[in-house]
Amino acid sequence: MTNLADSGIKPFKFRDRDRRFPTGNNRQTMDNFIHSGEWLALASAVVWAVAVILFRISGFRLHPFGLNLGKNLFALALIVLTTILTGASFWPAAGELKTTLLLLLSGFLGIAISDTLFLWTLKLIGASLTAIVDCVYAPFVIGMSYFFLGERLTWVQLLGVVMIVSAVITISRSDSDNGRGPLTRKNLALGIILGVSAMAFVAVGIVIIKPVLKDIPVVWATGVRLLGGTIPLLFLPLFPKRRPDFRPLLELSTWKVLAPASFLGTYLSLMFWIGGMKYTLASVASALNQLSTIFIFILATVFLKEKATPWRILAVALAFVGAFLATY
Repeated sequence: MTNLADSGIKPFKFRDRDRRFPTGNNRQTMDNFIHSGEWLALASAVVWAVAVILFRISGFRLHPFGLNLGKNLFALALIVLTTILTGASFWPAAGELKTTLLLLLSGFLGIAISDTLFLWTLKLIGASLTAIVDCVYAPFVIGMSYFFLGERLTWVQLLGVVMIVSAVITISRSDSDNGRGPLTRKNLALGIILGVSAMAFVAVGIVIIKPVLKDIPVVWATGVRLLGGTIPLLFLPLFPKRRPDFRPLLELSTWKVLAPASFLGTYLSLMFWIGGMKYTLASVASALNQLSTIFIFILATVFLKEKATPWRILAVALAFVGAFLATY
């Protein structure tokens, strides 16, 4: 991969501790939004946690390929509707060909591949264990930012990485179930491998577009990424062996759970996340977003009857604190 730091693109910061709000007449208006930004970041974590539970339920009857395509098509329709209602342009001035291609590539890596692996992980090991594994996202972003964008690491971040890895090792050594029965060692290992791979792909997808995000509308960027993640999946039903994976999408009953899951997880959660990042400090928003790990664990225990064993509780604590330190 090309070193972006050597290509003339200004490196981005994984965290923004030195962020400042506007002064003058705009300061009072911005100050009014500070607490709403914190609430939006918290809402993003809650909404995503609910969506993960719904995706888990949808996965009982849908193959990860079909589930991924269904949620993407639903979210794309919402993005188009949002663009029309807000009067935004479908092709803004900042939408250069290079930027568009980067967004499409990011969508292919971070949505077509990563989301499929994530949904497969969810199907194999359940929601609570998936939430723990997904915390490896932060170390991947930190590592790639260090190697490809020239960012510096701190000892606090490295400590966070060690705690996250320890959390994954903890669940890999414990007796587990996925809410529908005992987990075999093979499925647990496969689920962890797929989950870690999913976070690696999504981290690459984010890192390659981060330098250009500041110059383009967020809704448009989201739509193009979704397009890049949807188009490859549209070819899969052309293969006879894969058609059964998508057949449930033609049944109305499938959408009773998939539609709200897609609305919450692929659309609303993203909007709340953006609002949180925009109206409060990025470090504060990141910490509040990470609460989704705990929310998913609680919801999975209550609604999916996944066991809250001492090993899982320890792993959740390690993963949460580690992710917080990694983004500090």
